Amino acid sequence: MEVRDKVIVVTGAASGIGRALARRFDAEGARSVVSVDLDTEGAEATAAEIGGIALAADVSVEADIANVIETTEAQVGAIDLFCSNAGIGMGMDLDAPNEEWQKSWDVNVMSHVYAARHLVPRMIERGGGYFLNTASAAGLLNQIGGAAYGVSKHAAVGFGEWLALTHQHQGIRVSMLCPQAVRTGMTGDSAATAAAAGDGLMEPERLADFVIEGLADERFLILPHPEVLEYMRRKTADYDRWIGGMNRLHQRLTGASHV
Repeated sequence: MEVRDKVIVVTGAASGIGRALARRFDAEGARSVVSVDLDTEGAEATAAEIGGIALAADVSVEADIANVIETTEAQVGAIDLFCSNAGIGMGMDLDAPNEEWQKSWDVNVMSHVYAARHLVPRMIERGGGYFLNTASAAGLLNQIGGAAYGVSKHAAVGFGEWLALTHQHQGIRVSMLCPQAVRTGMTGDSAATAAAAGDGLMEPERLADFVIEGLADERFLILPHPEVLEYMRRKTADYDRWIGGMNRLHQRLTGASHV
């Protein structure tokens, strides 16, 4: 897909990856970019910079996603590309409250389901459409120190696979964006960040370059950190060895030791 002249929705557009994507889509000649975020002021700032519109939404609420789709298609036009980018990092271990696990599921997985549920029939009727869903390398390799994050991102990749294999023949295209560490408000000094940043901390603007290339090739997996592909191969080639290695990395990063 070429983004020029397309109507694009980006969730989580107030900052970080979402803001970088919105700016890059505009620079590439998109007809209109709709900036969506729970942070209304941030979304409005992004929209003002690129001459688009901003919509407030909690992506974990289906009615909010439905409203974004209805409003965009009524005011701007048919959505060509829906970027389900908003995500959350919480639920770090077994002791995390159930509420954190549920919120992780609702934001990191169900937001993708809601967008597809309300857009796929429309897209099929008009000949096709595209979903760019931000997951993470954690959705392929899991996450040290990030239990709910790793699990929910795995589910996000699984849903993207299902969406593609079920509707590709009807013109629905899907790309899963799976970077390692990117410099955003979610990165910090945790073991999870340290593990993900082993191959460097990428700037959001650089990540946007890989997204444009991946969309042009209509690749299912967009891997801004190419090392991830090799890590995936090692994992599937010898699962037990991979788990052992990850456990040793976990011990090193968290200071854990044998009891």
